[in-house]
Amino acid sequence: MYVADSRGTPAPAVPPEQSAAARGTRPGRRAALAPTVLALGTVSLITDISSEMVAAVLPLYLVAGLGLSPLGFGLLDGLYNGVGALVRLAGGHLGDRFGRHKALAGAGYALSALCKPLLLLAHTLPAIGAVLALDRTGKGLRTAPRDALISLAAAPEDRGRAFGVHRAMDTAGALVGPVLAFLILRGAADGYDAVFTVSACVAALGVLVLVLFVPGRPAPARAAAGADGVPVRVSLRASVGLLRGRDLRRTGLSALLLGLCTVSDGFVFLLLQRATGLADRWFALLPLGTAAAFFLLALPLGRLADRIGRRRVFLGGHLALLLAYGLLLAGGHHPWLPYAVLLLHGGFYAATDGVLMAAAAAAVPEEHRGGGLALVQTGQALARFAAALGFGAAWTVWGPRPALAVACVLLAAAVGVCVRLRPAAD
Repeated sequence: MYVADSRGTPAPAVPPEQSAAARGTRPGRRAALAPTVLALGTVSLITDISSEMVAAVLPLYLVAGLGLSPLGFGLLDGLYNGVGALVRLAGGHLGDRFGRHKALAGAGYALSALCKPLLLLAHTLPAIGAVLALDRTGKGLRTAPRDALISLAAAPEDRGRAFGVHRAMDTAGALVGPVLAFLILRGAADGYDAVFTVSACVAALGVLVLVLFVPGRPAPARAAAGADGVPVRVSLRASVGLLRGRDLRRTGLSALLLGLCTVSDGFVFLLLQRATGLADRWFALLPLGTAAAFFLLALPLGRLADRIGRRRVFLGGHLALLLAYGLLLAGGHHPWLPYAVLLLHGGFYAATDGVLMAAAAAAVPEEHRGGGLALVQTGQALARFAAALGFGAAWTVWGPRPALAVACVLLAAAVGVCVRLRPAAD
C-alpha cells in the first residue's frame, strides 16, 4: 500500500508486478498503511468509546431510570437503528457531489458529539427520540464518506487490509467504552449524568482529531470523463444507476439477501443466555466477547480477503454465523459454548463488515465512491432491521428455538444462492 501525501491524494495506479519496486519496498514486504487510514481509525476508536459508553447504560437508564416501558424502548431502538440507514445515502451522495468527504464525515461526527450532552436535558419519550434520531443522523452522514476516504487512500490490492485495520481500531473503542461506563457508574454520585458528560468530552476529542489529522481530499480539477469524453455528472440518479453494473448489483444483492436472514445481536445474546443458563449479572459481558473476537480477527481476515478473494471471506463469515446458530440450537450447559458462539459471532463481523466495503469499492468508480458504498450499506442495514422485526415476531408466535431453526434454514439457503451471484471482479 502506498503512503498518501499530506493532502490524501491517491497515488498513480501501479501494475501489481511493479508495485513493490515503484513504492520503494522490497518484494514480499507489506508497505506502510496510508496516514488517512490510521487517522480515521483513531477517530473511530475515540468515537466508539464515546458511543459505547452511552449504549452500555442507555437501556437501563431509559427503563429503570426514566420508567420507559419495554414497548417504548422497542420503538426507540428501532428509531435508533433505522434513521441512520436512510441518511447514509444522502451522506455518500453529498460527499461525491461536492468532493468533500472529510467535511461530510466531520459534520456527522460533530452532530453525534452534540447529542451526548443533550441526553442530560431529555426526559420524555419524544425528546429522547429526537436526540437519538439526531445521533443516528450523524452516524448516517459520516459512514459512507469515511469509508470512501479509506477506499480512496488504499491501493486496490490492499483495501481488505486497510478496512481490517480501521475496523479493528473501531472495535477497540467498543471494548473500552462499556468498561469506562461501568467504572464511572460505580464511582460517580450522579452516574448517568457523569457517563453522558464524559462521553460528550470524548466525542469532541474525536472530532478534533479528525479536523487536525485526517487529510482532506480536494475536489478534482475537472469532472471525470465518460467513455464518450463527456464529463460524468455526480447526481443522485447517477449514483442509483450504479446498480445497473453487474458487480455492484450482485455484491449489494448478496449483502441484502444475507442481511434478511441474520439474527440481530441482542437476540443472539438472549439465546446464548437461555442456552447456557448464564446469570443475569454476566449478561452485559457478552457483547464484549463478540467485540474482542472482532478486534482480534478483523486485520487477519482483511489480509486473507486480499489474497484469496473478498467474496469468499464474506460468505465464509456467514457460514461461521450459521455454525454459531447451530451451536445455540444444540444448547447444553457446556462450559465452552459461550466462548465458541462469541468467537464465531465476532468472526462473522470481522469477515463481513470491512470486507464487504472493500469488495464494493472495487465495483464503484472513484467519482461515485461514497454514493456506491452507501447503496450497499443502506440495503444491508434495512435488511437487518427487517430481519430483527421478523425474528422478534417469530419468537413471539413460535418461541425462540423454532424461530432460530427457521433462521438457520433461511441463512443456509441464502448462502447457497449467493454462491451463484459471483461478481466478475472477484
